[in-house]
Amino acid sequence: DPDDPEMVYGGCYQGNISVYDHKTNETRDIMAYPTAVLAWTPKDMKFRFNWNAPIVASPQDYNTIFHAGNKVLKTTDAGVSWEVISPDLTTNDVAKQDVGGAPFTNEGAGGEVYNTISYLEASQHDANVLWAGSDCGLVHLTRDGGKNWANVTPSGIGEALINCIDVSPHNPAAAYVVATKYKFNDFTPMVYYTDNYGKSWKKITKGFADEDFVRVVREDLKKPGLLYAGTEVGIYISFNNGADWQKFQLNMPVCPITDLTFRDNDLVAATMGRAFWILDDLGAIQQSMGQFSEEMTVFDSKPTPRVAGGSGRGGNLGKNPAAGVIIDYYLPESIDSLELRLEIIDSQGNVVRSYSNQKDENYVKYDGGPSPAKVISSKKGVNRMNWDFRRNTLPGVEKVFVLGRYNGSRVGPGSYTARLKLEDQVVESEFQVDPDPRMDVTAADYEEQQEILEGLHRAAIEVHESVNRMRKLKAQIKALIEPVRELDSAKDLFEKGQELVKKIDAWEDNLIQKDQKTFQDVINFPNKLNAEIMSLISRLDNHSPEVSQGTRDRMGDLTKEWAKYKTEMMQLLDLDVKQFNKLYKEKDIPVLVLPDKA
Repeated sequence: DPDDPEMVYGGCYQGNISVYDHKTNETRDIMAYPTAVLAWTPKDMKFRFNWNAPIVASPQDYNTIFHAGNKVLKTTDAGVSWEVISPDLTTNDVAKQDVGGAPFTNEGAGGEVYNTISYLEASQHDANVLWAGSDCGLVHLTRDGGKNWANVTPSGIGEALINCIDVSPHNPAAAYVVATKYKFNDFTPMVYYTDNYGKSWKKITKGFADEDFVRVVREDLKKPGLLYAGTEVGIYISFNNGADWQKFQLNMPVCPITDLTFRDNDLVAATMGRAFWILDDLGAIQQSMGQFSEEMTVFDSKPTPRVAGGSGRGGNLGKNPAAGVIIDYYLPESIDSLELRLEIIDSQGNVVRSYSNQKDENYVKYDGGPSPAKVISSKKGVNRMNWDFRRNTLPGVEKVFVLGRYNGSRVGPGSYTARLKLEDQVVESEFQVDPDPRMDVTAADYEEQQEILEGLHRAAIEVHESVNRMRKLKAQIKALIEPVRELDSAKDLFEKGQELVKKIDAWEDNLIQKDQKTFQDVINFPNKLNAEIMSLISRLDNHSPEVSQGTRDRMGDLTKEWAKYKTEMMQLLDLDVKQFNKLYKEKDIPVLVLPDKA
């Protein structure tokens, strides 16, 4: 029950139906005409039910539940009472309602009961419109809540199983009917379309392989005429309301697709292998409709809640989608040598994340360092990548171990832009990151969390970039003073350089812990400022944005500490380095230095 998910309606063979209450863990039988009909002859039954008898809730009122046998039953009181709202909607061929399995045995479990309603569809446009399809090839329609039913069976179906009826989400008079005859050893695809409540039908099967019989067709919720079909061997797609079909297998296994549905603009497929497969975000398909220009394109991404995600736990369990925003983009040709960049821009115009199709050739891997940058695809056609809500990865200090995460902190909810750049070409698409609807937090909570995270992120970058910068400076000083080590005339310069190197080392020792080499070393050598900043980022970068007072206090202390060492760095550059440069100039040291002694 969508209004009360604790209540679950479930059916079984022979018309058994019950409702399970999660609150009490109790199940209540609500069979319309309780009968232990195992081994009964179908023609003697009050109601004949398909093995998979339809149970449907009215889209307009979830308290209205339909259960279909050979007639349609309706309840509005959770199964306490049922009303028969249709005549027998099957061929009611008594000759085919005998003992199943005869003359060898009585197969009376219910799987071979014939002349039943196999599919029931309640229109999302009108509570009085119901479509019913039978296992013997009939389609019926009521437009007055069951008072009157019309036989609207497409001509030429013959004896077949009506496996699916899909009412168009865009046109109340339109519907798609799927029938199968595989039980007659006939695997011909059978799909029919009407746009006038079944007064006339059109067969729409061009493009299906001859024996890829169809089980289900669904029309896209956003794009009229965009159809998805589940067949015995996989998925097909049509961009022109079934006038033409083409395979849409992607990475789907070759197996029967028994049903299709939509959730949050994702396509969900059920397979005969008893697995669910999900195609995340149909945006690129809906926006392109299979037609691509010679222009680079970024498709609009669906609004994405800022929630955690990740892969499954292994074994036979499914893989969850990665956390973040799915971004699809189209390239008219493969790009190898040129650099393709994808930037994520916040509402203030700041680049919060940048990706490239080029591998970072300067990347050096070391223990306790950052991971390599993610490389995006630049192949011809539609490419897909996932932005995990995170800012750019923090830079490291080469060969300096940090027990912590370098990945950037997650941004807050808001409007963002995906910007794709190739030489002078720039294309953009705006999308929305939404707050988690399950959480009772305010916009102010997110704002405070992001303000502190942004400050910590900047501080971590500044610390590491400053250390890297000062290390380059230190290397230059060493390179300059080493040739004059033995020159008596440059003794004061050599000593000044050594003094400056020691000052830089002492300054650096306050920012990074050089004695940590592995994760075990963190219990021997205390973290320095950089690791403390990264640690606070990890602690604050929670799904919940609420900031503790302890975090505020620690943020304040770390900010003051970095301001102190930043001032020391500027003093070194403004005083000591300038003094060294002045002294070096005064010595007028030649490019090639000949030592005083051999």
